[in-house]
Amino acid sequence: MNSLSPKGLVVHLLVTALLLSMTGFVMAQERFLTIGTGGVTGVYYPTGQNICRLMNREQDTHGIRCNAESTGGSVFNLNAIRQGEMNLGVVQSDWQHHAYHGSDRFADAGPHESLRALFSLHPEPFTVLVRPDSGIERFEDILGKRVNVGNPGSGQRGTVERLMEEYGWGMSDFSLASELPSREQGQALCDNRIDVVLFTVGHPSAAIQEPIATCGARIISVEGEVIDRLVSETPYYFSATIPAGMYPGHDSPIQTFGVGATLVTSTDTSEDAAYHLVRAVFENFPTFKGMHPAFEVLEKESMVGQGLSAPLHDGARRYYREAGLLKD
Repeated sequence: MNSLSPKGLVVHLLVTALLLSMTGFVMAQERFLTIGTGGVTGVYYPTGQNICRLMNREQDTHGIRCNAESTGGSVFNLNAIRQGEMNLGVVQSDWQHHAYHGSDRFADAGPHESLRALFSLHPEPFTVLVRPDSGIERFEDILGKRVNVGNPGSGQRGTVERLMEEYGWGMSDFSLASELPSREQGQALCDNRIDVVLFTVGHPSAAIQEPIATCGARIISVEGEVIDRLVSETPYYFSATIPAGMYPGHDSPIQTFGVGATLVTSTDTSEDAAYHLVRAVFENFPTFKGMHPAFEVLEKESMVGQGLSAPLHDGARRYYREAGLLKD
């Protein structure tokens, strides 16, 4: 090795120190994963918490710490992932589709080509909850009522707006279009500040259970030609049923439509980090299914592809191949 001049040696040491510091920064960044979820009374928040709980059990092995944060919901999470503010997010299948393809609310931003899917989660029926004295028996009866359409940035709000387009309705068709987040809407219903809650959520949900128990709120069906057309024309909506007996006073199944909850990230998340997160869930699958009632219907095989519009992350693909869940 050629000897360096004193000046050259200083430059060499400075460059080496800079490279080491950059490497340390990258390694430090890989030590933490943040999952964006939703309101604390919905299913997204405990979903993120439970995923992180399983991931953190094996922190001694992979050295990565996982944290779940309550957020505004699907659209917020997708924007935060695009902007590098969060690593992962629980999002509705329809908004995953729109974000990846740059359609609907993401048309101005364009396709998020680096968005990647990890797995799908529980089904989320579109749920219409009404006051017992509202006089509402059919979905169309909500016209002229005080309706909570959801907070801006939530998948709930986005689905409401999409459905209103199909019906040809506008916000002015309601006597009030409130924008309460999910944690506040049940109390508002029971306090007689609104008549209707429109909510896309996994069941059973505390956000639905509480107003039913507190003030006798009722869930009504959402069906008919408009819904049939919406389901047939879109790849991310499907017919859904809220089972009989899920909530007190609801002895018959309730027909509606729905989406699926999914977990997404981007190519900014390393292959190893994605691999270990997916592995933590699938290698502890019975434990994961027992962490929330909405997870009871989950099956490994369907989670690998159902409702996923974005390509699988390389880390997820690696695990699924090892586990025999993916053949390509």
